[in-house]
Amino acid sequence: MQTNRVPRLARDLSQVGLGCWQLGADWGDVSDDQAQQVLAAAADSGITFFDTADVYGDGRSERAVGAFVNAHPDKGRFTVATKMGRRADPHVASAYNLDNFRRWTDRSRENLGVDRLDLVQLHCPPSEVLRDPQTFDDLRTLVDEGRIAKWGVSVELVDDAMRVLGEPDLATIQIIVNVFRRKPLERVLSAADEAGVGIIARVPLASGLLSGKYDEHTTFAKNDHRNYNRDGSAFDVGETFAGVPFEVGVKAAREVAKLTPAGWTTSQLALAWLASVGIATMIPGARTPEQARLNAAAGDLPHLDDATMAQLAEIYNRDIRGHVHSRW
Repeated sequence: MQTNRVPRLARDLSQVGLGCWQLGADWGDVSDDQAQQVLAAAADSGITFFDTADVYGDGRSERAVGAFVNAHPDKGRFTVATKMGRRADPHVASAYNLDNFRRWTDRSRENLGVDRLDLVQLHCPPSEVLRDPQTFDDLRTLVDEGRIAKWGVSVELVDDAMRVLGEPDLATIQIIVNVFRRKPLERVLSAADEAGVGIIARVPLASGLLSGKYDEHTTFAKNDHRNYNRDGSAFDVGETFAGVPFEVGVKAAREVAKLTPAGWTTSQLALAWLASVGIATMIPGARTPEQARLNAAAGDLPHLDDATMAQLAEIYNRDIRGHVHSRW
């Protein structure tokens, strides 16, 4: 597994990480035993970066990750990122204050079984939160108090990412970027690289669209966000299929699949594209150990050649751009 140094985080991250939303909820049923098997398969395949959040299954994902890492004989090699802010109900800017930050991080520390959290990210906060200097002063207080080691943000909008890049101790930016969501390539990636800030690519497979395995008749479980959030009624629609209408994405994914090199999966092609554009790490989810192993294998594949990169760009510009580029 290739690794990338993130200067502001002062850590090396595996090129491919593991997104752990599905170990908590919202992707169909994943048992506790299955969650531990997925985490073990990921670790055995060289993954050292796990991304979770306090709201994934109301802490279930954090507890699964914490149980695995703390039982691992070489637990020091792992970096665990969590998120806070979405527990606020209503989810408004005023909820992002130091008292809540302390409560939320204390709960995450308990769930993960650690004294200090490796990395805490604001979880897609309202944009005004990122315009308030007090937000970042409060995060620095958490560092000073020893609750967290580093902090970052998880955002929906490119403009929000650019706004927070001015903070001198920002460690990471998590943002949706994949073959079907390219806007961050225009400004965010180069600016983050220059600042030493790590980019964590979430929804790297467009909620599975970029596996090339779905067709117009594919269905999902009732408790899977790919079923209940296609219209954005539960949370930002960009988190589901990267905001691409399902039928549009299925057709475009067929074109992507035609470019898959022999011996690769289409998912690995999509993950190799992210490595080719300079992402610090990416966090595909996995519901089975085999998925975790196949995703991890992409972390040791060569970068894509110029011809393939150009063909993928053509698919985006022709079929996808009009649906997503101006929205986020």
